[in-house]
Amino acid sequence: MRLILMGPPGAGKGTQAKFVAARFGIPAISTGDIFRANVSQGTPLGVEAKRYMDAGEYVPDEVTNSMVANRITEPDAQPGFLLDGYPRTLAQVEELDSMIASTGHALDVVVVLTADENVLVQRLLARAVTEGRADDTEDVIRRRQEIYGEQTAPLIDVYRGRGLLVEVDGLGEVDEITGRIFAALADVHQS
Repeated sequence: MRLILMGPPGAGKGTQAKFVAARFGIPAISTGDIFRANVSQGTPLGVEAKRYMDAGEYVPDEVTNSMVANRITEPDAQPGFLLDGYPRTLAQVEELDSMIASTGHALDVVVVLTADENVLVQRLLARAVTEGRADDTEDVIRRRQEIYGEQTAPLIDVYRGRGLLVEVDGLGEVDEITGRIFAALADVHQS
């Protein structure tokens, strides 16, 4: 199973990625986790990525693409993978297509978690307090939502056009959302 989990910031992608990846025995690959690990380790990539992250902007494609390309060729990703936070731009969609094609595989499905923006902003503000994320101010959070709408939402149409898109309501209790995702993926496997 090779799938992408998409949705606006705060939609619960990271939480759901863990459950879905465990169900299929594949790694959940989160560009955000890779960025944060590099930032905390102070690597050159981390220093560069932090500048963009602090401003609520996307890390440039060339940095992100090379990280993802390296990660999906690791042994644990051979049977498949779940991408969380990538691709985010149309250029990254093309890059991912060639990465996957070079492994002799194809993308199976794209799951999009949908949610009301104001609910997500409140959720992220609460998370900023509990997790001590000082960079998650309301302005930065709203900017991330804008960028998602401008740059990532068009990808939804691309994947819908390819017949790979499954939309799942991302609001509710965690286990309810997980159940909706599993039901949607079961439908995809049967068709």
